[in-house]
Amino acid sequence: MRYTRWQASRAVLTALALTGGLLAAASPAAAQDEAARVRKLEDQVRALQRKVFPGPDGKFFAPEVNTSTPQQAQPQPVGIPAETPMTDVLARLDSIEAQLNRLTARSEVNENAISMIEDRLDAIEGKNAPAPAAADTAPVPPTGAIVVPDTDAPAPALKTPAKVTSVSAAKPAGPSAARLAKVQAIAKPDTGNPGDDEYSYGFRLWDAGLFPEAQQQLKLYVDKYPRDPKISYGRNLLGRAYLDDNQPKAAAPYFLENYQKDPGGARAPDSLLFLAESMMALKDNTRACRALAEFGDKYSALATGRLQDEYDRDRKQAGCK
Repeated sequence: MRYTRWQASRAVLTALALTGGLLAAASPAAAQDEAARVRKLEDQVRALQRKVFPGPDGKFFAPEVNTSTPQQAQPQPVGIPAETPMTDVLARLDSIEAQLNRLTARSEVNENAISMIEDRLDAIEGKNAPAPAAADTAPVPPTGAIVVPDTDAPAPALKTPAKVTSVSAAKPAGPSAARLAKVQAIAKPDTGNPGDDEYSYGFRLWDAGLFPEAQQQLKLYVDKYPRDPKISYGRNLLGRAYLDDNQPKAAAPYFLENYQKDPGGARAPDSLLFLAESMMALKDNTRACRALAEFGDKYSALATGRLQDEYDRDRKQAGCK
């Protein structure tokens, strides 16, 4: 309820009159206390005036003290921690390891495939060069090249004089021209890294299905560069060159050697599986199961990762328990 100017003035005058009457009736000792009370009342009246009387612009004075309480900040919700953080970390590490192993195997194949494509392009571009004079004999491999065994066709009939009745002293026939051309189409890389070049050349021969030539080349690499970074790949591939050529008995020692010499090598786990396959090809499932059991104990992560399909297939084929 708002007071008018006249009502407020009347209230002030009435209060002052009462105060004066009280002061007159009071004793000198009590006058001082009453004076203090009067000053207090005056202060209260002035405060009342500021609250009641508006300013010159017709607006009331704003309160001097802001008694409103600021809104308290809402507490930030605390996230619920994972129940098993190490489980997620270990699962991710296993996944990363499996992916890296697959990428390593694929990069090796892709690198050699790209090199072969480049060499074939070079060979196609070189077809426009003038052809050399025809020779009377078959082309001779360059110095240091692999000796190509005669595996494609039987020896051609030998022309002998009429008086000769035996051909026991005849020279064995060499490889066919088609096989020589196939081998010569595989170019040997020259990157300035002799060990890597020898291994890559052996891989190209094996990838082209020239297994006897790949055996010679990879044997040369393994004997000459036993500490090369790719030696684990080389020994494993040498065993595969024999195994893919239907020679499991010759392949098995190379697989076993690759695992025993460097169990932590990049292709040591693969060699154990190929060793088991070699034993199965030799009808020795007992030793095959021993190799597979060793693989499962030594490389349990790979047995459920990159090599799981091969491991399960070999166990089933060998009848391992």
